[in-house]
Amino acid sequence: MAVNDRRKTWCRIVTALRRKLKPNIPWVIKYRPRRIEEVFNQDDAKKRLIPWIKQWVEGKPPSKRAVLLHGPPGVGKTSLIEAIAREFGLELLELNASDYRSSEAIRRTVGVAANKKPLYGKGIIILLDEIDGIAPREDAGGLRALLDIIPRTRNPIVMTANDPWKDQLRPLHQVAELIQFKPLTVTQVVAILQRICDLEGLECEREALRYIAEVERGDVRASINDLQAVAEGYGRVTLTLVKMLVRGREKKQDIFITLNQIFYASKFWRARAAMSNSQEDYETVIAWLNDNIPRKYEDPRDAFRAFDALSRATIMLNRAKYGGSWALLTYVFSLAGPGVAFARKHAPISKMRYAYPERIKLLARLREVRETRERLAGKIANATLSSKRQVKSEILPYLFIIFREAEDPIPAARLALGYNLDRKEVEFLAGHRAREIMEAIEKIKKSRGPIEMAREAREKKPRPQTTMVEREEETKPKERKARKKEKKPSSTTLDSFFE
Repeated sequence: MAVNDRRKTWCRIVTALRRKLKPNIPWVIKYRPRRIEEVFNQDDAKKRLIPWIKQWVEGKPPSKRAVLLHGPPGVGKTSLIEAIAREFGLELLELNASDYRSSEAIRRTVGVAANKKPLYGKGIIILLDEIDGIAPREDAGGLRALLDIIPRTRNPIVMTANDPWKDQLRPLHQVAELIQFKPLTVTQVVAILQRICDLEGLECEREALRYIAEVERGDVRASINDLQAVAEGYGRVTLTLVKMLVRGREKKQDIFITLNQIFYASKFWRARAAMSNSQEDYETVIAWLNDNIPRKYEDPRDAFRAFDALSRATIMLNRAKYGGSWALLTYVFSLAGPGVAFARKHAPISKMRYAYPERIKLLARLREVRETRERLAGKIANATLSSKRQVKSEILPYLFIIFREAEDPIPAARLALGYNLDRKEVEFLAGHRAREIMEAIEKIKKSRGPIEMAREAREKKPRPQTTMVEREEETKPKERKARKKEKKPSSTTLDSFFE
């Protein structure tokens, strides 16, 4: 006991002296891995990333000139790139994609760096952190600019993301190699925290470190921040203090963690919690399970039981949504989670990779078509003073016939000019005849004089769409004037008076 007391006293003295003599540097920076081997549990990612970097160093750029590192936060994506740059003698240009999202900003930063020569060292690594922070609509121009830069870059481009399967990132899959980073286990996080405690001379209880690692779910960065907050505030890290101070961050599991925890679940509650804690909505999780059950369950009997449980979960979800019986949601968690997990009884689980659901793929491909249809309906509704719904149900069917079935393309071309339709809208209406109708539009434009074109351009300006009430308000003053004219007595003369 005396030895332990002296050790604790010495740890407190060392901690106090270090706090006074050294600047307060965040521990996530102070203890960041400086060598490749110091990055924990990412051997598979290293085996794919390091040869890719070596090709650049040797002057032989690979076919895919960018990589997309993906995985949960705090597992070492950025740290590994920094360690690689340090060991290979490369310059590191680190940019946060959420700060450079417009096309102009991407060309000004990434575009210039892609063709830049290093001031020192053997080359440059361009690191775009948090690429999934790019918004799908507002920042679409920035993503297109990035897609143009990657095939022509002279320097390696490395991007990081927590979720690479977002719809706005799918075009990057064709030009970048995807490398997955695994989440760290609780034991590995505890080992990292214990090493920091030893280097800082801190009194740390093992149970306290385990509690931090479990609460933060394998996020090393968040765990180190929690450890530093408790240590600097109290000079020691005990289980009582940690339970009182550490609350953890609100984290939702990405879809791959959800699928792993369902398919590989060993306990009922774990599979159920995986379903309820997913960052995706319930319908999306069910779609992923539906397409991946045949890939994971090779025995037909196991797949039958899993599909049966999943179909019952879908029925319960629809009754909860459309019938208002939200108490049924608990059955959705139990059927889609443990129901699928424990349907496997005969064959071991397959090692095949997860596949993206076909329904979600189809919806993503049709999104641009739906947007074009909405824009087209808006133009016609504005010109005809009708609603979009009316245009879709009553006018578009006839336009499809005119644009696709009529032998003469001139009427369709005149309609396109009259409604001021762009190329995509013409392609939507004309289908395979879009090229023929676009040529007819060009002929009509060339045959018209400049004065006629200017007059038509003025007439094409969209009229504001008014409601029925607004139109009635506009007609009221005219009706009042007409009634006043009717009531006004006609002018009379003496001759007409004595007639």
